[in-house]
Amino acid sequence: LAKCYGNIMEVKTTGASGQTAQQDKLGYSGVRASHTMAETDVGRMQKYRSKIITVGGKYGIDPALIAAIISRESRAGNALNNGWGDNGNAWGLMQVDVNPSGGGHTARGAWDSEEHLCQATEILVYFIGRIRNKFPGWSKEQQLKGGIAAYNKGDGSIHSYDNVDGSTTGGDYSNDVVARAQWYKNNGGF
Repeated sequence: LAKCYGNIMEVKTTGASGQTAQQDKLGYSGVRASHTMAETDVGRMQKYRSKIITVGGKYGIDPALIAAIISRESRAGNALNNGWGDNGNAWGLMQVDVNPSGGGHTARGAWDSEEHLCQATEILVYFIGRIRNKFPGWSKEQQLKGGIAAYNKGDGSIHSYDNVDGSTTGGDYSNDVVARAQWYKNNGGF
């Protein structure tokens, strides 16, 4: 499963920035911080497990990656207010951008529904495809990481692999998500 988009376990990552690690008042950053935050969310993540696995199978996206985006975006729902985050600009576990000057999406389904996870995963797959077209010389794993960064900031903000997170939230979006996904794959049962 999910090999068509590359193997999340083979994507190189530096993990969370100090800025992201500060959300949990961690005194360290990097892969260890990403793993700690993923572990913090794993209990809440279990209630979405079957939906995540179903959606991952439907789109060929590793369920561990979906779980990692849910962890990063909404802390498995813990950071949301009635399903909303980002000051009312984003919806659901995977924070679909509904701001007309941002993603401009129309929210589909309840914030924690399979329908929402499908919509957000479709957006992720769309951006992986955009990065594949933009950087055909990148490996599948590099394109996957670029697609994750584009999920956060759009493919127009991705200019090179060496600075894939240059304009992403916290300067670490894809690196943090990849590290969390690797933790969920190894420890979270995804």
